[in-house]
Amino acid sequence: MYPPFDYFEHYRACVNKQRKRDARFESLPVTYNGPLTAQQRSILNAPIGSLVQDVQAGKLSPIHILRTYGKTAAVAQKQTNAVTELLLPEAESWAKDGVDLKGPLAGIPVSLKDTIVVGGFDASVGYSGKVFKPHAEDGIMVKLLKRAGAIPHVKTACPITLLSFESANSLWGVAKNPHNQKYSPGGSTGGESALLALNGSRIGVGSDVAGSVRAPAAWAGCYSIRCSTGRWPKGGIDTSMPGQEGIPSVYSPMARTLDDLVYFTESFIGMKPWEVDYSVHPIPWRSDALEAASSKPLRIGYMTTDGVVDPSPAIKRGLDMTAAALRKDGHTIIELPSQSAFPSTASPAYGLQVASMLLCADGGKTFKRFFRTGEWNDPGAAQIYFYMSLPRPVKYLWYLWTKYAKGDSLWASILRYFHPLSANEQWKWVAKREKFRADWFSWWDRPENQFDFILAPANATPALPHGAMKDAVSSCGYTFLWNLLDYSAGVIPVTHVDAEKDALSADFKPKNGVERGAYKHYDSKKMEGLPCAVQVIGRRLTEEKTLGCMQVVEEALGKDGVVYEQLDIEKFM
Repeated sequence: MYPPFDYFEHYRACVNKQRKRDARFESLPVTYNGPLTAQQRSILNAPIGSLVQDVQAGKLSPIHILRTYGKTAAVAQKQTNAVTELLLPEAESWAKDGVDLKGPLAGIPVSLKDTIVVGGFDASVGYSGKVFKPHAEDGIMVKLLKRAGAIPHVKTACPITLLSFESANSLWGVAKNPHNQKYSPGGSTGGESALLALNGSRIGVGSDVAGSVRAPAAWAGCYSIRCSTGRWPKGGIDTSMPGQEGIPSVYSPMARTLDDLVYFTESFIGMKPWEVDYSVHPIPWRSDALEAASSKPLRIGYMTTDGVVDPSPAIKRGLDMTAAALRKDGHTIIELPSQSAFPSTASPAYGLQVASMLLCADGGKTFKRFFRTGEWNDPGAAQIYFYMSLPRPVKYLWYLWTKYAKGDSLWASILRYFHPLSANEQWKWVAKREKFRADWFSWWDRPENQFDFILAPANATPALPHGAMKDAVSSCGYTFLWNLLDYSAGVIPVTHVDAEKDALSADFKPKNGVERGAYKHYDSKKMEGLPCAVQVIGRRLTEEKTLGCMQVVEEALGKDGVVYEQLDIEKFM
């Protein structure tokens, strides 16, 4: 069907899918309603490892765990609109006959980003044209999860293009941050972070191409790790940009606690995913690397700024708290050199340019071809498409104006080449990516560096209000840099925004267009109570060591009296 007639198909699909989802929630039996029982509170508070042991020993039924998280997911849905597909009651049948209850994840509910294929359900990616087309069987990732004993119970919200730190589309509506419903839970795996923040799930699985599990974790107050390519399966999913490999998307886990994140990651890699997915490297779990991180004082690089967007007062306070706690615990903190001290081919600003060009090399044509008439575009993705679609002579004049009249050479450098690339042009940018990676490899190997990890902001600001990506879409450098380098990187929540402590200085003035967009919506009074997080970055394919370093960070914060306070689901029931 062609425009404008497909508008009616789009509208009907949106209405019918939301009605179907809501009806499934409303039809849940009484066991999924009412206050939490004493046993359910115990389930919510127990570590994953303890729950698995009880299920394997026959002391705890996986149905009881599933009904606990079905109940909390229903409450979380009312607060956040995070759920797209409710997999109950099918999940109950999987718990009885469909998962291995002797596996390392026996009985553990897992929520999945909407892009992940579950047999019998859609993988809409937020597009109305992809609904009412249920997949015939589970994808590779879900098959592995069930083989490990995990039970998928919901699928969750993402932005329509997967290119945003928001999670909204006209098919499912707007996913909200449980700390403040006027704010985004992040994206593109924002439904997962919103659900985890309210204990509506135990483990979430999402994808990350520019920060898409880390920004949501930071904005909603949970934990995540972005794995390097090859440590996690990429089969059994749908996407908005099939074939995009300039900056590969990586599926990775999220959790409400660091203990759960470590346990789940170890258990999943222990299932030997390389035996069923060609893209996974045959690298077994390396416990020694995890344990080694806590066996000696660490040498830590401290990135206080990427030179593009300085961290906002709230984020800087969380970083300073973390660095101070690590120093008190006996670790060496070395502030990284300013941007000008990096090699010119390896500065974070140049990295943002290279990563942006590679991710958007097709000019947005691929994600746009799935749109129907009347379908919302994400405001950030719309800006990308707008810039990419400008005639090159117009763009060049804009570039000249920005660089010479406005004196903003950084923003001008991004505008200068931001257009669809030919194959020849893309190969040149891939070559720049490889040179960038080589220079960073050499930089980290220098005797004066040799860091165990880098401590950095997870994002320049806390969560931003809905629609803010129109202005802040380019402010993703603190996560995007590590995608370009393919490093492992984790997020740890530290504190919350304080209206007085985190107020912006009266004389603050943005130094470039990227920073202007990032700070346009920063208001510590309106943001009060939103999470503030830090990022722990390791080298490529060092997930075990990175998780071990995250444990060191959390332990140091705890010794210093800094314990992140999670939301309590019972306050919303």
